[in-house]
This record gives sequence, C-alpha cells and structure tokens, in this order.
Amino acid sequence: MTRTQQLRALSEEHSAHNYHPLPVVIAEAEGAWVTDVEGRRYLDMLSAYSAVNFGHRNPRLIAAAQRQLERVTLVSRAFDHDQFGPFVAELAELAGKDMVLPMNSGAEAVETALKAARKWGYEVKGVPADQAGIITFEGNFHGRTTTIVGFSTDPDARNSYGPYTPGFRTVPYGDAEALRAAMDENTVGVLIEPIQGEAGVNVPPSGFLKTVRELCTAGNALMIADEIQSGLGRTGATFAVEHEGVVPDMYLLGKALGGGILPVSAVVADADVLGVFRPGQHGSTFGGNPLACAVGREVVAMLRTGEFQERSRTLGAHLHRRLGALPGDVVREVRGRGLWAGVELNGKARPVSERLMELGVLAKETHETTLRLAPPLMIDQEDLDWALDQLEIALRD
Repeated sequence: MTRTQQLRALSEEHSAHNYHPLPVVIAEAEGAWVTDVEGRRYLDMLSAYSAVNFGHRNPRLIAAAQRQLERVTLVSRAFDHDQFGPFVAELAELAGKDMVLPMNSGAEAVETALKAARKWGYEVKGVPADQAGIITFEGNFHGRTTTIVGFSTDPDARNSYGPYTPGFRTVPYGDAEALRAAMDENTVGVLIEPIQGEAGVNVPPSGFLKTVRELCTAGNALMIADEIQSGLGRTGATFAVEHEGVVPDMYLLGKALGGGILPVSAVVADADVLGVFRPGQHGSTFGGNPLACAVGREVVAMLRTGEFQERSRTLGAHLHRRLGALPGDVVREVRGRGLWAGVELNGKARPVSERLMELGVLAKETHETTLRLAPPLMIDQEDLDWALDQLEIALRD
C-alpha cells in the first residue's frame, strides 16, 4: 500500500465524509505548486477557494506570521494588543469605511453581518420587534451554519437541518424586479455575492449590482456584499463590486485575509452600522487575535500597491481568452472575472478534474457540470498556460 493509500484509508475510516476530495495527499507547497506525499508536484488551480490568493507560503506573509509567533499569539479581547488597532485601522482604510469587526471564518463574518443588520434595523431604522427581513439570492453560498443553510437553495447544503431561522426571503440572482417586489418597509438588508462562487462563478447581469445599491438606498436597507471569495484581488479589483462602481454598506471578508496561513474574517462598515454593537453583545475569543492581525496587516499592505489586482486583470484576460477558445461541443459556457472562472461543461466535471490531477493540475468541480479555476494571483503566465494546455488534453480524453 502506498503512503497516499495509507493516509486516505485513515481519512476514510476516521473522518466524517462531508467532503469528496480528489485522491491526492499534499505534504508541501510553495507559490502556485504543491507536492504530494509521494513527491509528485501539481499546479494548484484552486487556491483553497481563494484563501491562497497570494500563493502558498508567501514569504512576506510567512515572515509576518513568524515574527508574531515569537511575540504573542492570543490574549482574547479581554485586553488590547499592539496589532489590533493598526489592523482594524488599515483594513478600514483599504475598504473606505470607519470600522472593522474581526472574526475567524467566513461564516462567522456572515452571521455577524446578519446580527448587525437586524440590530441596526430595530435600533436605527425603527423596524418593529422581530419583524426584520433580509433578502438573499438563489444559488447563494454564505457558509454552513444552521441559519445560513436555511436560506440556501442547494439541497446538499440545506436539507435535513431544519427547522430553519425565519426572516429571510430568497429571490432569483440577477432579477432586479424580483428584488424590488420582495423589499418592504421591514427589509433591513440585502445579502449578495457580487459573483457567486460555489454556484459556479456566476456573474450577475451588467448593472444589477448598481440596481441593488439603488434599491437599498431607496428602501433604507443595508447592502451587504459577501466578498469572502470574490474580494481581495481575485477579480482584478480589490473588491468585485468595484467593477460596477458600487459601494456597499458592509463588506464581508475572509479566506485571503488570512494569507493561506490561518482563518481570518471581518465585517467592514461605517460607524452608523457597526456602532450598534455594545460590549458583551457580540464577540469571539479568537477573533482579532495577534497572529491573525499581524498576517491580516501584511495582506492589506500587499493589496495597497495594486500589484495583485493588476496581475489578476492581466492574467485573467489571458485566462478567459484561452478558455473562450475551447471547443463548443465540450464547453457550454465560460463565466467569471479576473483569475476566476467557471467552465460549464456539456458533461460531468468530476472526471475532468480527476484527469487533470493525473496530468499534474489540481482543480475541482462544483454542481456536477462546472469546473472551477482560481489559481494563485502570483502565478506565472508560463505556468498558467501549461495548466490550460493540460485542460485541453483532459477535455479531449
């Protein structure tokens, strides 16, 4: 039995089967490449669902983490530490907002935003008690907590976890009239992914995000942009909403904010929104810990230069040109923006992802027929082209 088989057997026997991973076991990683326990290298075209935007073990991020590991890693929010204030100030400045509420996972950021929107609705907008409504969209993926899966339209994510939390209405993604009809005087927020990742890298119709912004402004409701996958350079801009010149009331950030080193998430908004929280009303033992803040500060510093956003724009245009030339009898549609693409196939995507793995490229399917591609933003064009060459071979086989 190979080392890979041994380790996968342990996983199969002792881990809950809540994932269906490709049959590869990674032992090392650097930049855009990973190496398995047998010593075989693969080009990573998934980036841990955008958590590794800056590449595996990015030297700047590793150095920031190492410096902090040698000083202090956790004090809880019972005390301040010297990384907290600078982190929230620098992240707020990057987003053009007043305040930051740090958490850990993306789902925690979403839950924090839902609480903030409801609290704002009752205390600022004046919605009657327990009547606050939040609108979400079909195909959404915002996490896997019991509240969040209650407004999911994905049966795998939602089924068998009820009863579900009330107070949510779900409308078709990209349908402005459906959103307009769903909003009423008790609507406190509209939660939207500027590009839906898990659903297959779905880009809304041009102008839709602007309409969402206009409807929220007119209805005195908060526009909540879940940029956990789409943000921090992935689409060629710091935030995906920038492609339509939209500024939401809340940004939800995660994944790449932790630099591929540890889970870091945050809600970023102005004081009239996040200012509704008072001591003891919301919190997290690990949220905003010194290690997280040190890494997050370095992520913000790297994004300030615009280098990664520009790489995503330039290489993303090249990626989409090549994907657009794939044979139409195999590829039905290519969606996405920047270094992010959903390749909609005319058949199942799992065999293609498995064939790519055999060819030395790691990518993953979603919803049966979509292959997702999201390489690290620091990838070389030569490596990107090599991966796309392997995709052409995999699609021919």
